[in-house]
Amino acid sequence: MGVQTALDAVREAPGIIDAMRLADDLAFEAGRDPGLRTLRVLGSALSGDDEVSAIAAVHALAEIFDEQAARMLSGLLSDPRATIREHAAWALGSGLPRPDAMGRLIGLVAAGGFTGMLAQRTLEQWSTMSAETLAVGLEGALLGIQAPEARARLVETLGLVRPALATRALLKIAQDAGEHDEVRIAAVSALGQRRGSPGLIEPLEQLVGGEGLLAEVARLALVDLAETPPPPQATGDGLTIAQLFLHADIDPSLAAAGAGDNGGIATLLVRLGDALVADPAAGVRRVITLSRGPVAQAAEDLLDIGSVQSGHVYGHVPLKSQPVPSAAAWPLRVTARRGIRRLLRAAGRVDLLHLRMADVGSLAAADVARELGIPVVFTVAPDPHGVIQSMDRSGALTREHFGEVDLREHFWFRTRLVQNLAANAAHTVLFPRPRLQQDMHQLVGIDITSRPERHTIVAEGVDLEVVDRSVAVARAHADGAEADGAIADLRARVAALAPERRELPIVVTVGRLHRVKGMATLVEVWARGPLRDRANLLVIGGDLDHPSLDEREQLDRIDAAVPEARRAEAGLILAGHQPNDIAASWLAAVRFGMPGLTAPGGVYVCASLKEEFGIALLEAMATGLMVVAPDGGGPATYVEDGVTGVLTQTWDADQLEVATGTALDAAARPEGDRADIAHDMVRRSFTIQAMAAALGPVYRDVVAEEAELIRTAGVAP
Repeated sequence: MGVQTALDAVREAPGIIDAMRLADDLAFEAGRDPGLRTLRVLGSALSGDDEVSAIAAVHALAEIFDEQAARMLSGLLSDPRATIREHAAWALGSGLPRPDAMGRLIGLVAAGGFTGMLAQRTLEQWSTMSAETLAVGLEGALLGIQAPEARARLVETLGLVRPALATRALLKIAQDAGEHDEVRIAAVSALGQRRGSPGLIEPLEQLVGGEGLLAEVARLALVDLAETPPPPQATGDGLTIAQLFLHADIDPSLAAAGAGDNGGIATLLVRLGDALVADPAAGVRRVITLSRGPVAQAAEDLLDIGSVQSGHVYGHVPLKSQPVPSAAAWPLRVTARRGIRRLLRAAGRVDLLHLRMADVGSLAAADVARELGIPVVFTVAPDPHGVIQSMDRSGALTREHFGEVDLREHFWFRTRLVQNLAANAAHTVLFPRPRLQQDMHQLVGIDITSRPERHTIVAEGVDLEVVDRSVAVARAHADGAEADGAIADLRARVAALAPERRELPIVVTVGRLHRVKGMATLVEVWARGPLRDRANLLVIGGDLDHPSLDEREQLDRIDAAVPEARRAEAGLILAGHQPNDIAASWLAAVRFGMPGLTAPGGVYVCASLKEEFGIALLEAMATGLMVVAPDGGGPATYVEDGVTGVLTQTWDADQLEVATGTALDAAARPEGDRADIAHDMVRRSFTIQAMAAALGPVYRDVVAEEAELIRTAGVAP
């Protein structure tokens, strides 16, 4: 093809996601045909206004293995554009160590953020070949930096360097009472990864005798250093499956569902783990679900995971004292990796690890799985590919301003992470989509027809028992029975609205307060006119008392559309996050209405920019609600347009408004058998039990194939 032709293809691609995919061709051609002419062509892309092409050129430079290209790439660490510096820090990791770049990379680590994580990752990749140089550079940087957070990042990076020189420095910092605790914690955590190094136990034991977080971290470091025998293997048949989502507080009660990043995935993992161990045919004896949690809880979990050999158990990975949103959690890569490794080692035999998200948890867990020899199943979804495509079509994302958005959303890195996880997985699981084969090829770059035995389509599922219970209670209340706790709570919230708002139906939505979920967009659409006159709006989700940055952004937009002082008059209820069973009861009450307060015939609206499948949407349909849903992704495979719901381009505010009005019109007519059609569809195809039954054979086949690989290759864990 040639470098110039490949660059032209990137520049002329019809969409941004197409250009990102074609960047791989540009990198291949640059590596195949190095030389001065190639450097000039890439330089032209770097100097242009097309930021997508400029980023593609950065990564193409990394594929050219000559000194001039390496100097050019290293020089980009000083580029005035933050996005180019960031991608240069990432791309340098694929080449040999460069002393002329090391100091600037260390500076990026000290500055922190996502760019700092990429720089640290590159330095870690270089550490095996330039360990002493890196250790000296980091210690030198520590002499001139006093800010605790920056020092902690440098100490954490020093902990990734293996020689005794780094161990001595880490031990000195850990014992220095004059250091900030955050810096000492980074040193103590790193010491826990240095099994076999002499002189570590006694200093750490002294720290354990103290108080606070430092003592708790020192206790975990001692656990990491201990050469403890593995837990006894479970007797009898059955697999141990690990699954994780680190950006949620996952517990069996689902009390935090809808707060921060506690979305549908948190609910799914709880229900799925229970269903897998409850179904003998699935062949799963134990499920270990990993999520975030405090350091003290992490220590307790090690005992549980090591001793419990059957059932659904939970482990917590200590990250930060205060939860951070997933977009800001990338700098916790090393901390997450250490916590995941500790838990999986404590578990003894883990047959398989199932990953689902292109986030820091999956990035860290994939490293651990590779180290421990655990096969990975990865659920592949075109995320963030679908978001990029929607934003591109709506005009919210352009080539000229892509870099600015990428600095915040990390689109380029996340798309590459999806590709890498899928390429290295033993098996991939796919969500149903109307054009699955085409979308996976065009958006993600995966040809699922080339090795079809390595891909399985599995729909997600909901717990119908919870839904059916809620429907029965709500129907009884609509017929005159006294309201139970959950419905009584909803009645009180509706009663607080202006009297003239009563007897209207409710438009309801459930989910995280995040821009991808479109909550603020729905409020804006509802508040601007006709929809507000026809229905009240109930938004379930978000931590209203202690909002994250993402939640704050959505709340600010909601307040601008409907100021807090006018919510009662306008008919807006922001309910915050609710346990799953309460949210289910409220959905049922929206369908049947509440005597004296709300009319029946409410609707459920999913205003997401994209929805890979839609757990809350399925729960609403199982409840019998008419729904509004995106016309792509998973919902388009199960929402029957005009019958059980309305499919629309939810990223377009005008179309969302029209679709919601159409749904209200349909819900106002006699139900007929519409609710039964939706419920039966969920019962037939989308229960959590059906999902567990579909995954069981996948897990068994992967483990059997891994056993055969071990037998034939003779390489055991």
